[in-house]
Amino acid sequence: MRAITISEPGGPEVLSWAEVPDPVAGPGEVLVEVVASAVNRADLLQRQGHYNPPPGSSPYPGLECAGTVDGEPVCALLSGGGYAEKVAVPADHLLPVPAGVLLDEAAGLPEVACTVWSNVVRGARLAEGETLLVHGGSSGIGTFAIQLGKALGARVITTARMSKHDALLALGADHVIDYSTEDFAAVTQGLGGADVILDIIGASYLDRNIAALAHNGRIATIGTQGGRRAELDFGRLMAKRGSISATTLRARPQKEKTAIIAGVRETVWPLIEAGRIRPVIDRRMPMARAADAHRVVENNEHTGKVLLVNPS
Repeated sequence: MRAITISEPGGPEVLSWAEVPDPVAGPGEVLVEVVASAVNRADLLQRQGHYNPPPGSSPYPGLECAGTVDGEPVCALLSGGGYAEKVAVPADHLLPVPAGVLLDEAAGLPEVACTVWSNVVRGARLAEGETLLVHGGSSGIGTFAIQLGKALGARVITTARMSKHDALLALGADHVIDYSTEDFAAVTQGLGGADVILDIIGASYLDRNIAALAHNGRIATIGTQGGRRAELDFGRLMAKRGSISATTLRARPQKEKTAIIAGVRETVWPLIEAGRIRPVIDRRMPMARAADAHRVVENNEHTGKVLLVNPS
């Protein structure tokens, strides 16, 4: 088969569409004929040498895909290998393609749905009537989190460049803050504070995230685009009776991922099929042009997901 390989850590130019051995399904696994995958920030980190696949996983990038198993349409959460023509997947990591969603669009759902649901709902316990602050609202994670928050009855505040505001308001965001010109913490506090913050930035936002919290607020950190290390003022966090969690999805044990996927199928898939959440697809690009797709995501030129599509 063909897959996107990484010749060495570096920029998008280290990605190439190459002949590689076919994957072999192990016990409890199935082979997916991949129709499409989607670009995630984690793929960029892997390409740069900062986020290696878990032991035993495919060495190729790609944390989600859509395709077929014995002719049946499916999508799947992956530990790697989505940028390929075939991938071996634990059978319990498959999801059906939601009714009303095109097969290639479904490639952009598993990673964002599992990440957002496991952190915002299962972890931070977002409740109806609460306020959710989503950083990076125009990203794949952000566009999904805005919709899920609204579907659960929350008020949603998000951050994005001004050029993205109209699209995010159309998705349902109640307030959009231009992080380049406004103090998101001050604006959020002016709106009553955030009960839950979904944070993709990390260190550089830590102080302002705490300032933005409502009392009893919860910060769920899922990325470190703004650095990994910061000084934490426990006094300020304690005064808010706040809490911080920090997780990744890729390296979780298979049993934990299976439980998350089951939760997503039970609670999120019906919202998608009812039209209350939809995949937000910025563009489709040929799988062989993964390097160009990485450039689009690195330059923040997208709103929603960038799909990589195999030739039919």
